[in-house]
Amino acid sequence: MNHPSPLSPPPECPAHSPGAELLPLSAATGAPEPREVYRRLREQWGNVARVELEPGVPAWLVMGYRELLTITRQEQVFSRDARNWRDLNEGVVPPHSGLLPMMAWRANVIGADGPEHRRLRQPLDDGVARIDQRKARRQVQSVCTELIARFSQQGRADLVNDYATIVPMLSIASLFGLDSAEGQELLRALLALFGSAGDSQDGNRHFEEILVDALRRRQENPTDDLTTAFINHPNLRNESERIQSMAVMISSGTEGVNAWTSLTLRLMLTDPRFAARMHGGRLGVDDALDEALWRDPPMNNMPARYALRDTELGGRHIRRGDVLILGIAAANDDPAIRPDDTAGEPGNRAHLAFSAGPHVCPAQVPARLITRTAVNTVLHLLPDMRLAIPAEKVAWHPSPWTRIPVSLPVEFSAARIPALGSR
Repeated sequence: MNHPSPLSPPPECPAHSPGAELLPLSAATGAPEPREVYRRLREQWGNVARVELEPGVPAWLVMGYRELLTITRQEQVFSRDARNWRDLNEGVVPPHSGLLPMMAWRANVIGADGPEHRRLRQPLDDGVARIDQRKARRQVQSVCTELIARFSQQGRADLVNDYATIVPMLSIASLFGLDSAEGQELLRALLALFGSAGDSQDGNRHFEEILVDALRRRQENPTDDLTTAFINHPNLRNESERIQSMAVMISSGTEGVNAWTSLTLRLMLTDPRFAARMHGGRLGVDDALDEALWRDPPMNNMPARYALRDTELGGRHIRRGDVLILGIAAANDDPAIRPDDTAGEPGNRAHLAFSAGPHVCPAQVPARLITRTAVNTVLHLLPDMRLAIPAEKVAWHPSPWTRIPVSLPVEFSAARIPALGSR
């Protein structure tokens, strides 16, 4: 299927033209500058645009800041339960679709509303609250230093595949009592899951198999980790709910922190305002972390809400069963809140990178801890690091959801950096 350029002129009535070709959502997240694509979509459609998730599977992309708040806060109209997705129920979405590991209903906190959501959310909130932040920071720094020690003598590395992709999985896996080898296996499965491509369902199955094995081992040998905490939490009634709770925390935390770390490092290496930080500039890592969340949120687009009745949103008629995607990056760029691009000034955290409403991310604090530690550690240990390719040559992984560079090749002065445990 040949898709039109995002710059193509709209048909006369785009919302009701059955023959009109729609922009594939992955074409926006994979564009050199997604904001330009979202701005063109906004010019064509307004704040709620019709897009394509995969060939033949349409969706509404909610790009308005206020409209996004509406669908995240009104559970009585816009549900998280994918069993309300009309196109899935009617067979428009094929059973082998790569979208399903991210979008199909699961008996977990993501797919629930109301009291059921609150019951399943509490174990996540309690789990995050019990994390010892000082201990976690030391653990993350140890992981980071060990990874950097592996390539520090080479004078070159890929900050995505050698570093940012690995740090969050090993760090989060350790909170659940998983070892490094299990963390690496989870990572491989997770990369397939989030790609929403042909191997997505296989990745999802393998991911859950690893968690089942870990949970059953911990039932026999409990200890002080999040797996044991989930086993003992009164709100989780069976093995399936415990596995799903583990899956939510590990998958969302790993992919989000990977993207946030990669995008912050890219900003630090390519934007003169932040690159100067290494030479005494005024904008530092925390400023870069916040700006990355505004301009390139880890989840550019987040699935999903499902309309429980016919309604109107942003001037568009939404039918019962329609799927709506949270256009996080586009909403952060909404001219209604950023008419002169000042909303992204250092320190402003009114972005929607962590979503909003009852399903807002419960792990913002540990996510920032891991990301900040990862960025600070590599900048400290490799202070003369520089991008080895022109910034515009950075390519992006194909995904409707996340925006992660394929690689960030860097060069630096070779140095021997011992891992923390060997010092």
